[in-house]
Amino acid sequence: MVKVAMGLMSAAAMVIAVPAMAHGQEIPNNLERCAADAKGPAVLVDVRGFVAPTGKVRVQSYPGTKAAWLEKGEWLYRIDVPVKPTNGSMRFCMPVPHSGTYGIAVRHDRDGNGKTDISRDGGGFSNNPSINIFNLGKPSISKAAFQAGPGVTKITINLKYM
Repeated sequence: MVKVAMGLMSAAAMVIAVPAMAHGQEIPNNLERCAADAKGPAVLVDVRGFVAPTGKVRVQSYPGTKAAWLEKGEWLYRIDVPVKPTNGSMRFCMPVPHSGTYGIAVRHDRDGNGKTDISRDGGGFSNNPSINIFNLGKPSISKAAFQAGPGVTKITINLKYM
């Protein structure tokens, strides 16, 4: 009986020791987390194709599951900053809780009003899946998911405007 109780306590301690995924944490864009000597895990995201140097850009990471992908309140981390592109591009460092499957969504809110205007604002996703009026710019996680390793994983997201 004592051995069973000790085994259960050990199992419970291991579950508690595993870090839970953060939900809804807004963070600064700290590129040092993705520097050459950084340990990670993190994702270095190059966002390309800004059509105007105005408004705000939002980069959000999600667990790579159908249940969480693009669902309100299910994002892990969010970087929300003014648009300041260099040659139409910006770079972001998105930490992830651990190696695994994730999806990243980017929105360029051109007028910075915090609302999505499908006719003006741009967006993009990890793996650059096609977006159109029929899927309302929301591709499935199977098309956007990628594997983040234990170090720094590099991806490029190309913005699209409708």
